[in-house]
Amino acid sequence: MRPIIAVRGLRKDYRRGSDVMHAVDGVDQALMPGEAVGVIGESGCGKSTLARCMTRLEHPTSGAVFFRGTDVTGLSDRALRPFRREVQPVFQDPLTALNPRWTIRRLIAEPLKVHGERDVPHRVDEVLRDVGLGSELLTRRPRDLSGGERQRVAIARAIILRPSVLVLDEPTASVDMSMRRGLLALLKRLQSEHGLTYLYISHDIRTVEETCGRTIVMYRGRLANGLALESGVIS
Repeated sequence: MRPIIAVRGLRKDYRRGSDVMHAVDGVDQALMPGEAVGVIGESGCGKSTLARCMTRLEHPTSGAVFFRGTDVTGLSDRALRPFRREVQPVFQDPLTALNPRWTIRRLIAEPLKVHGERDVPHRVDEVLRDVGLGSELLTRRPRDLSGGERQRVAIARAIILRPSVLVLDEPTASVDMSMRRGLLALLKRLQSEHGLTYLYISHDIRTVEETCGRTIVMYRGRLANGLALESGVIS
C-alpha cells in the first residue's frame, strides 16, 4: 500500500532582513490511508508551517509534496483544485477562518459551490447532522455560536467535499475541556465512518494520544531522531 500523502526533503525558509529562519528543515514523512498521525512539539518548532506546506497553502522552499504518488509541489492553483478537495485543513481558531458576515448555511455550502457541486441544500443538512449540529443554527452567524459549535462548523466545511485527508492544526485549542472531549470524540467517529486520514498538529500530547495511533516530534524545524512513536507516549 502506498502513502496517501507524503513529503520528501521538505524545507520552508523565511527571510528576515539578512537572517534566514528554517521553519521546516528537511522533513521526510508519509501518511498511510486511514492513519491518524500526531505531530507535537513546542511553539515555533515548525508544526503549523509543516501543515500549511502539506496542504499547499504555502509553497515549500525546496523538497516535494506527494498525493497518491503524484508530485503536487509545483502545480498551479488551477491544477491543484482536485488536490484541495481531497486534502482539507482545519485551523485552531475558527473565528479567523470563518467569514463573520456570512450565515452558517452559506459558510458550510461555500466549498460545494466553489467546486460546482449540486444538491447543495441536502448536502448541507447531511453534514450538519454529521458534526452534531441542529438546523436551527443555519441562519446564525459565527459570533452567535459557542467556540465548540464554531469548530464543528469549520469541520463541516472541511468534510462536506468528502475529502480523504484532514490536516488539523490545534483544532481543540480554542475550546474548554468539556467541549474538547466532544470534539475529539467527533473526530474519532468521523475517521471511523468516513475512512479519513488525519495529520493532527498539537503541543498537547494527551490530546494526541486520544486521537492518533502514531506520533512524531518536531524540534527546531526537524523531526526529532528516535522520537517517532507508535503509541503517542513519549518516554
